[in-house]
Amino acid sequence: MSVQKIQIFDTTLRDGEQVPGCKLDMDEKLVIARQLELLGVDVIEAGFPISSPGDFEAVKAIAAQTKQATVCGLSRAVEQDILTAAEALKGARFPRIHTGIGTSDSHIKFKLRTTQEKVLERAVEAVKLAKKYVEDVEFYAEDAGRTDNEFLARVCEAVIKAGATVLNIPDTTGYCLPEEYGAKIKYLVENVNGVDRVRLSTHCHNDLGLATANSIAGVINGARQIECTINGVGERAGNTALEEVVMILRQHPYLNLDTNINTKLLTETSAMVSQMMRMPVQANKAIVGSNAFSHSSGIHQDGVIKHRETYEIIDPKDVGVNDSSIVLTARSGRAALAYRLQKLGYDFDKATLDKAYASFLQIADRKKEVVDEDLHQLVEQENLIAAN
Repeated sequence: MSVQKIQIFDTTLRDGEQVPGCKLDMDEKLVIARQLELLGVDVIEAGFPISSPGDFEAVKAIAAQTKQATVCGLSRAVEQDILTAAEALKGARFPRIHTGIGTSDSHIKFKLRTTQEKVLERAVEAVKLAKKYVEDVEFYAEDAGRTDNEFLARVCEAVIKAGATVLNIPDTTGYCLPEEYGAKIKYLVENVNGVDRVRLSTHCHNDLGLATANSIAGVINGARQIECTINGVGERAGNTALEEVVMILRQHPYLNLDTNINTKLLTETSAMVSQMMRMPVQANKAIVGSNAFSHSSGIHQDGVIKHRETYEIIDPKDVGVNDSSIVLTARSGRAALAYRLQKLGYDFDKATLDKAYASFLQIADRKKEVVDEDLHQLVEQENLIAAN
C-alpha cells in the first residue's frame, strides 16, 4: 500500500498567538512564517485579518513572502470578515479563506442564540461568498467534537455543495476521547455525499491532554490534514503539537501515513517559537523538550551506551539534536561515568574506575548534576592515572 500524505496546517501564528503573553510583532511573524515554510508545512494560518489592523498587515505580508505553502486567513461566517480576509490574501500564491460557525447545541443555543437551520444557512452563505474570492475554501464546524453527528453531516454536505475544499472538524473544547473523535471522522467519511471531493481536517485542543491522540485517531479514520502548532502552543491547555503528530506518523510506517515535514528542523523551530513567544518548553515535552533524549538513571544509561535503541525510539539526529545526553547524577552507574570520562580523554582500568566512582558518588550526593569540570577536578584530586 502506498504512503498517503497528511497535510500539516500550522496555526502557530493564529491559534498559537492567542495565548496570553505570546503576542508577536510583525518581524517575528515573518521570521516564523519563513521557518514554517522551510520546515515543510503545507498550510500556514497567518492570522485573523478582521481582528486588528496589525493582524491584517501581518497576513498580507506573510502572503506576499510565502512561495510554496498555502497561506490561510481566518474569518467568522460574517461578510466583512470574509471580505477582509480576501483582501489580506490578495498577494498569496496559494490563498485559502478559513471560515465557519459553531454547530454544537451549546454554541447554537447559548453563543449564537439561533437555530440549526439558520446555522446551516449562514454556513452555506459564508462558503459561497469566500468562493467568489479564492478557489480554496476551508470550512470549520466549531465545537464539532460536541456536535450531533447527523447534523454535522448535514452541514458538511451543504458546504461541500457550496464549494468548500476542506472540512475542519474541531474538537474545540478538547472534550473527545480518541475513539469518539475517530468514530466521528469515520461517520463523516461514510455518510457525507461528496466527502471524497474534499479533505477532512482535524483541529484538536488539549484540555484533557488528548489533542495528539485525537488527531492521530482522526487521520487513521480518514482525515488527511492535521491542524497543529509548534510546541503545542494555543489557547487554554494548547493545541495539537506539530512535532508530536509528525514523529508519530514517521515512527509508525505501517500506518502508511506521513508528512512533508523536514524533521531535522523540529528542534530548531521549537526553540525559535519558544524564544519569540516567551513561552518556555517544559523539559519533559515529547520530541523537543530538553530531557527528551537525556538519561540519568544508571540502568537506562548503560542500555543507551550499549545500544541507543534500548531506550530511545527516535534517533535524536532525526529531530535536529546532535546526540543523546548522559546526565551524571547520584543515580548514575559506572558505565555512565566511564563513558563521560572517556569523552574527556580519561580511560581507566577497572580498579581505577572503581576508585573514581566512589569519589564521584560523594560529589553526586552533594550536587544535582555532576558536570565536566567536576570530573576534571576529581581526576586531579585523586591523582588517578589512565590505563595504558
